Amino acid sequence: MMRTQAWKGAAFTVPFQLGFLFLYVVPIGYAVHQSLFTEHQSGLGLGGDSTTEFSGLDNYTKGFGDSAFTGSIGRVFLFACVQIPVMLVCALVLALLLDALTARLANRFRIALLVPYMIPGVVAAIVWINLYSPDVGPLTPFGHLFGLTWDFFAPSMVWPSIGNLLTWHGIGYNMVIVYAALQGVDRALFDAARVDGASELRIALSIKIPQVRGALVLTGMLSIIGMLQIFNEPMLFRHVTPQTVSDGFTPIMIIFNQAFNANNYHYAAALSVILAAVLGLASFLFYRLTTREAD
Repeated sequence: MMRTQAWKGAAFTVPFQLGFLFLYVVPIGYAVHQSLFTEHQSGLGLGGDSTTEFSGLDNYTKGFGDSAFTGSIGRVFLFACVQIPVMLVCALVLALLLDALTARLANRFRIALLVPYMIPGVVAAIVWINLYSPDVGPLTPFGHLFGLTWDFFAPSMVWPSIGNLLTWHGIGYNMVIVYAALQGVDRALFDAARVDGASELRIALSIKIPQVRGALVLTGMLSIIGMLQIFNEPMLFRHVTPQTVSDGFTPIMIIFNQAFNANNYHYAAALSVILAAVLGLASFLFYRLTTREAD
């Protein structure tokens, strides 16, 4: 009887298992298979015949030795080390402020803070590019009022410009996750701390933040995964300032160019597998380090 019920319960997971199989496992397997081959063209690529040969791990060896690809990973990683902590700290502060409000006020502000996340990423990038524009944007003349002359598309400013855009777009989503974790904390802990004379700041530092560490780890892992796959924002910035944002600015841009501009699908598949491995390793190390601190 118990075994029958277990099988019936497992049957409800079949749609998910099928979706996971065909949308994740099969594409990943196909990418790995494609990465083991190399296409050779005769006639200097001008209408000659093409042959596909098994090359083993040659594409991976080439990828690890590709300074443009490894450099783009390092560039995005350094950017993530600054942008992700800033975004998570801002999301945590907003969640703590919402938690201090009444339920009615918190719901109103929560919806308002979620509005940027509801905007598609491409639309958000276009909006901010226009805001940054020295020709049509309001930020440049606003800076002139205080004697500031800033160029948001300059080489020294392009990463802060993209970081501001990503923080504005993602802060509401991370705030909601942290705020939901705060709502699950036993309110008796706060009342007991207040009776003992603890201030609201002390309660936040000593009780609330430790209680939502799991939510911060989750948002941190999701941010790392999303950051190393950044594509839309740099690609749109490239259309505005191609002299600053090159076609190899991020790993995904290099993979895109190899697949759709150079028609080197096999090498692009190998780079995709390498990037997936880097993502998995970075997420694993982040999880182990953060959970070890929690222990």
